[in-house]
Amino acid sequence: MEDYLRSTEFLDADSPAIIEFARSRAAGASGAAEKAVRIFYAVRDEIRYDPYSLDLSRSHFKASATLARGRGFCIPKAVLLAAACRAEGVPSRLRFADVRNHLTTERLKSLMGGDVFYFHGYTELFLRNRWIRVTPTFNLSLCERFNVKPLDFDGEHDAVFHQFDRLGNRHMEYLKDHGAYADLPYEKVVEVFEIHYLPRVGSATPLAAGDFEAEAAADCAGWSKPV
Repeated sequence: MEDYLRSTEFLDADSPAIIEFARSRAAGASGAAEKAVRIFYAVRDEIRYDPYSLDLSRSHFKASATLARGRGFCIPKAVLLAAACRAEGVPSRLRFADVRNHLTTERLKSLMGGDVFYFHGYTELFLRNRWIRVTPTFNLSLCERFNVKPLDFDGEHDAVFHQFDRLGNRHMEYLKDHGAYADLPYEKVVEVFEIHYLPRVGSATPLAAGDFEAEAAADCAGWSKPV
C-alpha cells in the first residue's frame, strides 16, 4: 500500500492546504471509511465541475491547485479526492475509462466532437480490504440541473455514474477501461487530449469560456420523457 499512501507530484498529499482540507472535512470521523465518505462529499460539492477549465499545464493537475481554484473537470477532481484521502491515511489511486455521456450539453458536445469522453478520470479507495470505485465529478447543484440522481457514497459500495437519469434518459456508459495508476499519468493524458480534443478546440487555455450549469439548465428545460 505504500505506493498508494505517499505524496506525489500531482497527488501532493503533503501540501499544507491539502492536509488542512482533509483534516477539517474528516474531523470527527470514527474510521477510514467515514473519513473517505466525508472527504468524498467535500470534493464532490465544494469543487464545482467545470469542463471549461481545461488546462494542460503540469501545475494545473496538482491537487493543491484544484483546491485553490475551487473547480475542475473529472481528472483534477479525482486527483484531489485521492490526495486528500492519502493525507488522512486512506490508500487511493486513479483509474481512467472512456465513457459515453448522454447528458452533456450541446455546446460541450460540439467542442469535444461528440458524446464520448476519452480518459475520464475517477478515484479508487482501498477500504474494507478491497478497492472501491468513486466518482466525485458532478457536484450536487449540477445534478439538479441535469435531473440526475447525485452519486452517494457509503464507504462500502462503488459510487460510479448511473446508467439513467430520473426521467429514464440514458446517462453514462463505460466503454473502455484504461487501468489504475498510483499517480497521474500526465504524459498519457496530454497525448489523449491532443489526439481527440485539441485538433478541434486548438491549444488555447482554458478550453472555452462558459457556464456549464447554466447550459445544462437551458438544454434540459424541455426534457419530459425518455429519449
